[in-house]
Amino acid sequence: MAEDFSMPKYIALINWTDQGVRGVKDTPKRVENAKALARKLGGKIDIHYTMGEYDAVAVVEMPSDEAYNRFTLSTAALGNIRTKTLKAWTLEEFQKVTDLL
Repeated sequence: MAEDFSMPKYIALINWTDQGVRGVKDTPKRVENAKALARKLGGKIDIHYTMGEYDAVAVVEMPSDEAYNRFTLSTAALGNIRTKTLKAWTLEEFQKVTDLL
C-alpha cells in the first residue's frame, strides 16, 4: 500500500505594512497573485482575515521548505506584508515522530 503524500504545511501569521494598508483595496488582486505564485511553485494557499495581533492567517502547502521560502520572500518583497511562519504537522504526521520516542 502506497503511503499518502502530504505536502508540508506552514502557518503564516500576516501583518500589513503601511504600504499594504494604503493599498488595502488591491487585496483581492494581491491574493489572486499569491495563489498563482503558490500554484507555480507546486503548492496552495488558504487565507483568513483576522482581528487582533495579526491582520490575516494563511495555511500554505508547499512541496518543500525551499519552495515555501521562495514563496514567502517573493510575496514579502512586494512590500505589502510581513510574515511570521510556523511549520505545521497533522496529528498523523506528528504521531510518526512520537512513535520513534
